[in-house]
Amino acid sequence: MRAILRRLAFYLLAAWSAVTLNFFLPHMLPGSALQAVLASIRSAPITKDELAALEAEYGVGNKGLWSQYATYISNLLHGDLGTSTSKSVPVTDVLKSDLPWTIGLVGTATIIAFILGTFLGVIAGWRRGGLLDTVLPVATFFQAIPYYILAFLLLMSMGYLWHWFPGSGGYDTTRDSTVEPGWNGGFIGSVAYHGVLPAATIVLGSIAGWILGMRNVMITTMDEDYVLVAAAKGLSRWRVIWVAGRNAILPQISSLALSVSLIVTGAIATEIVFSYPGLGLAVKDATLDGDYPLMQGILLCVIFAVLVVNFLADIVYVVLDPRARREA
Repeated sequence: MRAILRRLAFYLLAAWSAVTLNFFLPHMLPGSALQAVLASIRSAPITKDELAALEAEYGVGNKGLWSQYATYISNLLHGDLGTSTSKSVPVTDVLKSDLPWTIGLVGTATIIAFILGTFLGVIAGWRRGGLLDTVLPVATFFQAIPYYILAFLLLMSMGYLWHWFPGSGGYDTTRDSTVEPGWNGGFIGSVAYHGVLPAATIVLGSIAGWILGMRNVMITTMDEDYVLVAAAKGLSRWRVIWVAGRNAILPQISSLALSVSLIVTGAIATEIVFSYPGLGLAVKDATLDGDYPLMQGILLCVIFAVLVVNFLADIVYVVLDPRARREA
């Protein structure tokens, strides 16, 4: 319990630092959310009272910087992330509609890459020098390609050239489509079909790391005394692999936590390429429109998601590894 509490304190400090940076960073950039709003309504007259109301809403005017910061923290604790200047709706409403798409895409692709990469890494470590070792350079090649380039290659080949999968959107929205959004088979199938290429981009871009990491740790673990004893006792081959793999997987959990931030940023670029209706497309539109509140809300959402995943990975690591508990 002490180890978990220490990690919780660290992540709370990291969350506060991220929130603080998220507030001060837009103040260091040229322009502001209020200027973006005024630019969008410059053709219409605006009274002094309306201008004062807008200044109060966007935290400018006579308030000092620290007073604005205190107001920002207070609003954040109450779940108020401001109003999107481009969509004229609360930022939380935009996140509620876009966040599930990104969570579904990133979560599904990461789980597939982690499980498949770990399994292949175990086999590659057990049979080092075999067939899997000869195809590892191919996986490493995909890992070296930036996500947006890999997404573009899949889009042009399987989307536009061969027409195997849709090249854009989250589900079928054509005029003759009978798909109705909701928890029904038609909509779920359409979402899965449209998510194949974005998910394949994330899997191909990250699976090599899991394979290589698990293979290297597995090779080291196979030389440990308890694995040699297990083999000498006459245990079956798969039982010995299970004994070695169970211990070799611990570093993979730490790698998962460290890789989440890279996977999320890669997924955002992937969503932009495929016009996938998630946070990636939303942050692109917010950037083009100068929508500061929405950009801040999306950034906070991504940061908190990465911190939560890292915290959960730390808890799993502490539960699985008694040495971590003893060190605490």
